[in-house]
Amino acid sequence: MATAVMQMQSQVQSTMEISSSSSSSVSHMSHTTKIVGDEVVSQKSSSVVESFSMISRSVEIPAGESIPEFVEKPRPLTATEGDKAVFRAKVKGNPKPTVTWKRESGIPIKEGSKMFFDSINKEYILKLENLGSEDADNYKCMVANDHAEIIYTVSLSITESQEKLDFKKMLKKRGPPAPKKKEKKVVDEKEMLEILSKVPKKDFEKVCMEYGFTDFRGLLKKLKEMKKKVEVEAIKILKPLEDVSAKVDSTAIFDCILELRDANTKMIWIKDDEPLRLQYSLGKYEMKQMGTKYMLYISNVTEKDMGVYTLTVGDKQLSARLHVIDEPLTFLADLKPLKITERQTAIFEIRLSKKVPNFAWKFNGKELKRDDKYEIITSEDGLTHTLKIKDARPSDMGLVSFETGDLVTKTELFIQRTPIKFIRNLKNVRVKEKGKASLECELTTKDVTLKWMKNGKVIERSKKFTMIHEGKTAELIIDDADQSDTGEYMVVAMQENDPTEYYSNCNVTVEERFATVKSGLSDVQAATGDPAELSVVLNDEKVEGVWLKDGKEITDMRGIQIIKQGAVHKIIIDKMGEEFEGKYTFRAKGAESEATVSIADPPYIDPSVLEALAAHPVTVKAGQTAYIKVPFKAKPLPKVTWFKDGVEVTEEDRVMMERTNDQALLTIKNCVREDSGAIMLKLKSDCGSAIAHLHLNVIDKPKPPQGKVEFLEKTGKCIKMKWKAPKDNGGKQVTHFIIERKVVGKRSWIKVGEVDSKQTTFATDKVEEGKAYQFRILAVNSEGASEPLETEEVFAGDPIDPPGQASQPQVTDVSKEAVTITWNPPAKDGGSPVLGYIVERRKKGSNLWVPVSKELVQDTKCKVDGLLEDTEYEFRVIPVNRAGPGLPSSASNSVVARDPIKPPGLVKGLHVADSSNSSISLAWQQPDEGDAPSGYILEMRAEDTKDWSKCTKIPITGTNYTVGGLQERQKYFFRIRAVNEAGVGEPIELKDGVLAMPPPAAPKFDLSARLKNHMVVRAGTALCIHASFNGSPPPNVVWQKDGVPTRGRESITKGKNHSQFLIHSTKRMDSGLYRIVLSNDYGEARYDIHVRVTDFPRPPTNLNVFEEVPNTVTLKWDHSPDVKEDSGAHYVILKRDTSTATWFTAAEKVYSNKYTVTGLLPGRKYFFRVIARNDVGDSDPLDSKDSWHISKDKERFNANIKEYHERDWRHAPHFITPLKNHVVRRGLDCTMSCAFLGNPRPVVTLYKGNVNITANSKFWYNSSSGVCTLMIPTCTLKDSGEYSILIENELGNDKCSCTLTVYDKDDKRLLDSVTASLQKSKHLM
Repeated sequence: MATAVMQMQSQVQSTMEISSSSSSSVSHMSHTTKIVGDEVVSQKSSSVVESFSMISRSVEIPAGESIPEFVEKPRPLTATEGDKAVFRAKVKGNPKPTVTWKRESGIPIKEGSKMFFDSINKEYILKLENLGSEDADNYKCMVANDHAEIIYTVSLSITESQEKLDFKKMLKKRGPPAPKKKEKKVVDEKEMLEILSKVPKKDFEKVCMEYGFTDFRGLLKKLKEMKKKVEVEAIKILKPLEDVSAKVDSTAIFDCILELRDANTKMIWIKDDEPLRLQYSLGKYEMKQMGTKYMLYISNVTEKDMGVYTLTVGDKQLSARLHVIDEPLTFLADLKPLKITERQTAIFEIRLSKKVPNFAWKFNGKELKRDDKYEIITSEDGLTHTLKIKDARPSDMGLVSFETGDLVTKTELFIQRTPIKFIRNLKNVRVKEKGKASLECELTTKDVTLKWMKNGKVIERSKKFTMIHEGKTAELIIDDADQSDTGEYMVVAMQENDPTEYYSNCNVTVEERFATVKSGLSDVQAATGDPAELSVVLNDEKVEGVWLKDGKEITDMRGIQIIKQGAVHKIIIDKMGEEFEGKYTFRAKGAESEATVSIADPPYIDPSVLEALAAHPVTVKAGQTAYIKVPFKAKPLPKVTWFKDGVEVTEEDRVMMERTNDQALLTIKNCVREDSGAIMLKLKSDCGSAIAHLHLNVIDKPKPPQGKVEFLEKTGKCIKMKWKAPKDNGGKQVTHFIIERKVVGKRSWIKVGEVDSKQTTFATDKVEEGKAYQFRILAVNSEGASEPLETEEVFAGDPIDPPGQASQPQVTDVSKEAVTITWNPPAKDGGSPVLGYIVERRKKGSNLWVPVSKELVQDTKCKVDGLLEDTEYEFRVIPVNRAGPGLPSSASNSVVARDPIKPPGLVKGLHVADSSNSSISLAWQQPDEGDAPSGYILEMRAEDTKDWSKCTKIPITGTNYTVGGLQERQKYFFRIRAVNEAGVGEPIELKDGVLAMPPPAAPKFDLSARLKNHMVVRAGTALCIHASFNGSPPPNVVWQKDGVPTRGRESITKGKNHSQFLIHSTKRMDSGLYRIVLSNDYGEARYDIHVRVTDFPRPPTNLNVFEEVPNTVTLKWDHSPDVKEDSGAHYVILKRDTSTATWFTAAEKVYSNKYTVTGLLPGRKYFFRVIARNDVGDSDPLDSKDSWHISKDKERFNANIKEYHERDWRHAPHFITPLKNHVVRRGLDCTMSCAFLGNPRPVVTLYKGNVNITANSKFWYNSSSGVCTLMIPTCTLKDSGEYSILIENELGNDKCSCTLTVYDKDDKRLLDSVTASLQKSKHLM
């Protein structure tokens, strides 16, 4: 027994078999035994299995695609009970294959197992947990795509775990010693030796003591002798070789069963005293081992293989004889007649009793060769022969035979024609008169004979009917259609060897033709003698029309041509003349257009007129009116433009432009010298232009003499001057110059002389030394004197300057009636003594200075009286000498005319009105003592300094002020004093310092920020809670979840008046009650927010199926946790007939965990499925493990079937559910739908307003099973409007409409109005 155990442990027995079905397998078996303590624990024998198989689905695989393959195969596993097992597989293929797992025994994989795809490692995984003995099985990994399915089978072996020691036995206890263990007695020494042979050598002494054997050494010696006896028999023959008989071309197998002590013992096979060279036999001989069974395979046996075969193992030989049986060649089955449909593959198969070297397939006596048409296949054993005739055609019908030697078998091949089908049927056609109608259809084959029929009569080919047959497409073209071509048309298709006629029909309707004007007539102008053309374009080139002139039809008029070119109709006038002017009209059926033809000649001015204008300028005096007339000829009248010196003249008060039928007139009133210049007239029309040139001369007084007057001599006795002649003499010669003079400071001018026009100098001795004079010069012609040229001031001899500026007057005394001022005389008297002073006053803010007296003030002090009480004044002083007054002094300080006032007293009631983190507001009252203040000076200092600083640069006028720019929570001290004109009052200080902070306030939430009470967040998205609040000082913020401060994955941002709680990627565990706690020294505030994180629901569990009522099935399952927590979650029940792979919905929105499915068909088997659904999506399905059979009633029944009368189901389309109005917010999708009936199926056309939007890619449209759905994604304001759907078939049409209103998010007026209108009409919005 020990030897057998050692042999089993040291040997790995494996076998691999490859069969013709492309499958392979590997199996390993083992058995072990070990002794633990005094008990023998035997592990279950296990079989390690690996096998592969493939099922091909495609004969040819397109380029770029492939069958599925294993990149990494799953491996057999051995696991202990209670442990887990994981199978992994990597696959590839194109198209991408699908992977499924199954048990070979057919038992479903245990519930709770996981089958999934690891996207990181690209592995398909089957994971089994908490293994039990019932999980031991072979598991299949099935990989499939369109081209093949591969299956890899591996085993899962489960081993029993060692019995666990009782934990109580392992505890040490203090107490009386344990009773001595009772020794095991062995009756026989032979039995003891057998036990020792199974025990490790190190445990021999321990086992002997347990069984009461004290002669340990004697037993050990006997055990060694026993093992030597066992080892002597190294080879044990359990089954010898036996004689074998085999047929020719078959496989012969010799086998024997041996027990070998040494697994590496050499084995040699001999045939008739010659060793077989297995390595070089090319598969002829193959030696295999399966456990203790040793086999020799001889393939393709022939008579030469007969003989004696010997197996030499060590010193032993085993022999047997091979007998070869040669049977006569026969057909195991004859060929049978075959009938197939055209284009299919015909397959003939024959099987022989033995392999033959030569054979032939023939068709109608002609031998067939392997090519694209014929495929000849011989099986691996050479006995089965197959002929495939691909893409069979009628020409392939005939006699098929197989011949080998003298043996022949024959059969007939029959081919049925494929019925002709119309891929595209003829469609009804509507065409207008003179138009072309095209009837087109497409068939499944091109080898057909066609004939066309109208109203049951065959149509012959003619100029009107054109018949085209190209490939699978047939077309009938009806040219120049008229009313007689209306009718029913049919195309009949026939093919050889097929008596059936196949047809398709349609209706052709020829409608009366009306035209519309595509491009109308336009007015035409042409020069006399030039050609003219009128053209009109219709939308239909086959419509005729007539031309009319002034309402009369043009039939035969000289000089006019009427031309028609397709849809273009023209009338051409060869030479334009007055007889062709008028209104022309074109008329056709349904269309009319008209236009006017007129003469257009270019402008023309007589050359003699042009010469006269150029030779004789137009001359007028200044102030008179100039009239310029130019005659012309033109038709139509041209545009008239006048230019002066190249600049266009525009109409104004003095300038008027007129145009008559034959002349252009330019009138210039009140002419001035500047109007002189070159005048140009430009006449322009669409036909051409003309230009006339002339000159306008306006006579006037000369311009003033030029330039600055130059003084040649300036003395106390004579002044001499020089100037230049005027630039413009006014159109007349200058006769002389007049010279005038005035004393500076006076207004009157005196004529002092006159000189000839040729002389431009003048001298005068009528002057006084030291005086200042000013001169002016005038040029004179026949029209009068020019404007004067004035000189600068000039002195006769040395000049006397006015005195300098006096000092600023100072106020020395003030009363309500008078003010006394003093000043200092000027530093410079100007070369002449000061004669006195002019004293002036003005009101504050005024620019008007008023002298206080008519006489000069001789002293430097003056009392100004006659003032108005409470009026503010300013004063200045002007010194005067012989040259005149000097510059005024600067104004005195302003002074109010009133009696003296007192300074203000102490300010009352200084207090803090408000405060913030950066400002403090103060308020106070006016003082009771002193005169009224004009303002207040507010000062402050920080707690850490003693220096006071002003809060404002100028006094504060009011009784309150806010000091800004302060440091937060810093203490400040304030004082204030009143001020007026009399001075500044005494200061008053605020007793206590003031902190720059808001007034203390308990924390409070800002609910205007739309803080929510409930939030629903999808798992994986962000949870963001933003809270706004206020409080002074700023409160401390604490976030809690379910009453505990949050310490997780959140990110919390805090500010003085806000806080934000953020989780970037939420999970289910983030659901709960979140609380925001605000607290400061003055109070506490809380706010609760219920947060629910939703995800795809978890699936329900434990589906039970039972029948409570016949022909119904009741399902019951355990709730999904998410359905209980989510009020909007529910279940969906589905059912599937075992005969189909499609699931059908049995019920939706089931909220309980029990449902009864009805409407099941007796005799059918069903699977059931339960899915949990919420707003996010569906859970994984929970399927029933086994199908449920609905028992079939066996009751008999009799039915009286009425005779069937065929009924015409056709009817005009109509709506059963029309469109409804919709109101949608901008940015959202809008889906509108309607339902209709109609037979034949109506054609659906969509409109927005009058625009066809059926083919518009912006709108998503679907129409099936009588339901039409229109979806407008991401609505904008432009999508608002009326939408309509038109359905029509050959029996009629119907139309329904609705209105879509798109509004902005903030457009509450529209929403309120729509809501009100819906409520009035008793509709629910």
